[in-house]
Amino acid sequence: MAMHRAGGQDTGEGGGGAGAHAPGTTVEHGPFEPAGAGAAFERWTLRAGPYEASVLTLGATLHTLRAPDRTGATAQLLLSSDELAHVLGPARHYGATVGRYANRISGSRITIDGVDHPLMPTGNGVTLHGGPDGFANRMWQAEEIPDGVRLHLHSPDGDQGFPGGLDVQVSYTLSAAGELTIAYHATCTHPTVVNLTNHAYVNLSGEGSGDVLGHLLTVDADAYTPVDERQIPYGPYEPVAGTPFDFTVARPVGKAIHDHHPQLTGPGGYDHNWVLRERPADGTPARAALLVDPVSGRTLEVLTTEPGLQVYTANGFTGAVRGAAGVPYGPYSGIALETQHHPDSPHQPDYPSTELRPGQEFRSTTVLRLGVTD
Repeated sequence: MAMHRAGGQDTGEGGGGAGAHAPGTTVEHGPFEPAGAGAAFERWTLRAGPYEASVLTLGATLHTLRAPDRTGATAQLLLSSDELAHVLGPARHYGATVGRYANRISGSRITIDGVDHPLMPTGNGVTLHGGPDGFANRMWQAEEIPDGVRLHLHSPDGDQGFPGGLDVQVSYTLSAAGELTIAYHATCTHPTVVNLTNHAYVNLSGEGSGDVLGHLLTVDADAYTPVDERQIPYGPYEPVAGTPFDFTVARPVGKAIHDHHPQLTGPGGYDHNWVLRERPADGTPARAALLVDPVSGRTLEVLTTEPGLQVYTANGFTGAVRGAAGVPYGPYSGIALETQHHPDSPHQPDYPSTELRPGQEFRSTTVLRLGVTD
């Protein structure tokens, strides 16, 4: 399967103000005005060649992503809504920057240096995505950077129960080669834990076009972390070979999603963490996954410095949110490929550590590389 970029190479050097960039990228921003109401947050729009991405200051959210198919026709590929009630409600995690700790922490507590820190619970005996008032709900400050936007957030000591003040940055940059780079940086005042990700749902046929069960998925992982009924990992990693979790070679997302496997009968689909193959020691993002839509020809290659990939097939979607096409988002209407550390790492000593201490820097990079197949 031959893949190539639709937009050619980016020859721009970036620039200082909206419209001041070289032809490869433009950056614009203005108030976000959802249907039926104004809102006190901004939308930043990045354009490069045939590609476009928009970012909201609410939740540092990747709101839209447009790319061409094999015929050159562009479509919006992310599940999203311009309805304020949805943005603030059932769609609040769509494309958001999730933290201070993405995914789940069991028991809603962590222990660092022998000190116990109760966390704000989100139900079912866990703290999910940083607590009930996590980073997805916050208003971030934004500034333009070459080819993109950088967003800033200060999380105070004790925020949702997490120790230490945390200063966080996330930047989005877009190139005419079809690469959207998401780079995270954080520092702290006291020892804490940090796990950040982006929670976008992708449908390469275009939002509202149907389900993603026919998309072809490859995941560069030989193991995954099985979970209990609370979606908390238990025991050691398990090999994917011979299971519905084996995406070491491309196969349809829906090929085994309804198999009678004990890890699938509860969630009704995938909501699991894959243990990615070893990342380069120099911090260069390496491939984690490849998603291909045979119908449109669009491809999405995910590269990351993170050790894990949470794959969620929107099993729990109920149609409560409608996107631009006016179609309710039901189960499997999109797929989230969330690059992150493993769930519940603070309670799993054999997992890569998520601790961050004063004087250290948290850095993480994920690249969403768009293209098409012949």
